[in-house]
Amino acid sequence: MSAEMVIKVAEESIKIILLVSGPLLLVALVSGLLVSIFQATTQIQEQTLAFVPKIVAVLVALIFFGPWMLTKMTSFTKDIIANLGRFIG
Repeated sequence: MSAEMVIKVAEESIKIILLVSGPLLLVALVSGLLVSIFQATTQIQEQTLAFVPKIVAVLVALIFFGPWMLTKMTSFTKDIIANLGRFIG
């Protein structure tokens, strides 16, 4: 396996990781920002108020984006397994 192949596989892996985790992280960021704005305007400093809406939002996003994420991950895994002979030899 050449250095170029290693770099290409690593680059593709990082791209898939960012692509798959991006929607959930974006949903967590937006919901956290909205909760923080709500807490700042109402001056409510409850600790659980910061975490519960983010957890619920991420779970809803996981239900919504889950099939797409699974498809991306399985296609990448199939590609890696299909080219395993090229990587080893």
